[in-house]
Amino acid sequence: MIREVEAADYNAWSKLWQGYLSFYRAQLSETVTARTFDRLIKQTDGMVGLVAVGNDGELLGFAHLVFHPSTWSETSYCYLEDLFVSHASRGTSIGRELIQATYDEADRRGATNTYWQTQQYNGAARSLYDQVARPTSFVIYQR
Repeated sequence: MIREVEAADYNAWSKLWQGYLSFYRAQLSETVTARTFDRLIKQTDGMVGLVAVGNDGELLGFAHLVFHPSTWSETSYCYLEDLFVSHASRGTSIGRELIQATYDEADRRGATNTYWQTQQYNGAARSLYDQVARPTSFVIYQR
């Protein structure tokens, strides 16, 4: 089941979040983590958190969405900023279900473009992404 993240999910979500950060070799302060979770559950700043929940109630993965206006459209866009599936749940349909739930939420909110990025070496995820979306020719720059 995919649903919006709830305040009671903090401990389970945090465990997944730390796994996600570890995958990307990133470290964030507890302050940033707590603020991120707060924005996700309150849906402030255009942020929405979705979680995949197993039959036993365990969180199996998450998708963090950011809805924002665009200079290229009269509607909003949906940026899938973070997508993560627990190690034990990889190879199942959870990633695909989280992406579909992202598309559904984007449609519900009238967003006309849903997009995300991943690292070039993330081959397992990219094999799924190639099935559910199309790559673009854009190169990302960062300061």
